[in-house]
Amino acid sequence: MILPTVINISENAIRTVPDEIREASLALGASRIQTVFCCVLPAAKQGIALGAALGAGRAIGEAMAVMLVSGNSVSLPAPFNPVRFLSSAIAGEMGYASGTHRMVLFTVGLVLFIFIMALNLVLTGLLKKESAHD
Repeated sequence: MILPTVINISENAIRTVPDEIREASLALGASRIQTVFCCVLPAAKQGIALGAALGAGRAIGEAMAVMLVSGNSVSLPAPFNPVRFLSSAIAGEMGYASGTHRMVLFTVGLVLFIFIMALNLVLTGLLKKESAHD
């Protein structure tokens, strides 16, 4: 479900690495594999991390696919038992929710939003910290 997003964005990030970086590495005697792992991937790491973050956000928010895969059962979580994720609870119950139930579902949506924002902020902070060390 998330692989097409991650792969597409990562591939674009790798393709946007300037050819001069590859040519300089090869001119200094590095092999193609060394060039990829020591020059190209580090130059594209921010784009690859962005793809991973977008893929994770998509997986967290993709309600229908999560409902089908997880079993969509309201029960205590245990290994190998069906579970109900927050996004599938919103999608499954919003049609008939009213009053307090509806407010709780909107609060669940807010929790999901805060979680995804926190994930993006942490990832952005880590990337900025790494780029400051380079």
